[in-house]
Amino acid sequence: MPLVMPAPRTISVTRYLTPLREGGSLPAIVEGDDDGLYVLKFRGAGQGPKALIAEWVAGEIGRAAGLAVPEIVYAGLDPELARTEPDPEVQDLIRASGGLNLALDYLPGAIAFDPIAEPVDATLASRIVWFDAYICNVDRSARNTNLLMWHRRLWLIDHGAALYFHHAWRDDTLERAATPFAAIKDHVLLRQASALEEADAWMSARLSPALLEEIVAALPDAWLAGEPAFADVDAHRAAYVGYLTRRLAAPHAFVEEALRARAAHL
Repeated sequence: MPLVMPAPRTISVTRYLTPLREGGSLPAIVEGDDDGLYVLKFRGAGQGPKALIAEWVAGEIGRAAGLAVPEIVYAGLDPELARTEPDPEVQDLIRASGGLNLALDYLPGAIAFDPIAEPVDATLASRIVWFDAYICNVDRSARNTNLLMWHRRLWLIDHGAALYFHHAWRDDTLERAATPFAAIKDHVLLRQASALEEADAWMSARLSPALLEEIVAALPDAWLAGEPAFADVDAHRAAYVGYLTRRLAAPHAFVEEALRARAAHL
């Protein structure tokens, strides 16, 4: 049964703790006004609000489908925090990101997933492969898995590179929603994903057009404003919903592509 998405929480960043320099957009560990620790993604980083949109939409789709994704919150950032930071690069990033940003719950003690040392069962591997093919996530390869082991569970992080179609909205974007996802051939879990047909049925049943609309509706207007391809933020939202709904409609070319890619790698 499709799930109803809870309303997102909003926190205020009270303290910048340390940058995570392994991330291309220089995310950081911060403290919120609820005393929690979060990994903050800055709207002023290289990909701008689009990376935050992809992080929210993809992450909440994954959560709705039963995958482990850290809680995602909206995070208010005061540019005045830059005054206490000695690093000029960090200062510039904070000043460029004033207002609403996005953050994920920090998982203390989590370790990077090792595909050799940590085998993943076929059911979970297949569901993750399906998910990444659906959201067009190019960033789950052996080189950069974006998977963490925490409390003996596999957690999915860093979806800012997903939904790459939104970097160039075109007249045929909706038609392209039904196309395969060739990059799935590089997925770190593809070999273990021997239950893709079962995953297709499971994941499809957990999602629905209404749920997708609800997820997209929660996006802040500030992240959607100013896109030249659309007259207003409502049209921008409708384009995301249209693409994701069309991609969810059977038959799923992205599943067939994953099956072909897996067969070629065995």
